[in-house]
Amino acid sequence: MDNVKNDRYFAGKIREDLDFIAKHMSRVDAEEFAQNDLLQDSMMFRLIQISENARKLSEEYRRQHPSIPFLAMYGLRNRIVHDYGNVDLSIVFATLKNDIPALLTLMTEALDE
Repeated sequence: MDNVKNDRYFAGKIREDLDFIAKHMSRVDAEEFAQNDLLQDSMMFRLIQISENARKLSEEYRRQHPSIPFLAMYGLRNRIVHDYGNVDLSIVFATLKNDIPALLTLMTEALDE
């Protein structure tokens, strides 16, 4: 079995993480998110994974999908990793609820091409 880690592989991993977030956040409100440390950690871990896998995509892949906000994906990871104790949970929550479903749609469309 060929275990090649190429753009399709990394894009698939991103989509898996986006899908996980969308499913687990669909019924969570801001108050519940703010009070649930385990959920916060899980979601931030997934955001970091998304960023790490996005960095592994080729420049060609990123050029072919200009509607996908790769720079924003990298930037969020850096905020979480380098300033973990001071992460603004309201921004993370808004990202999880508003941006992730749209990004999931974009990644799914890119993979279906």
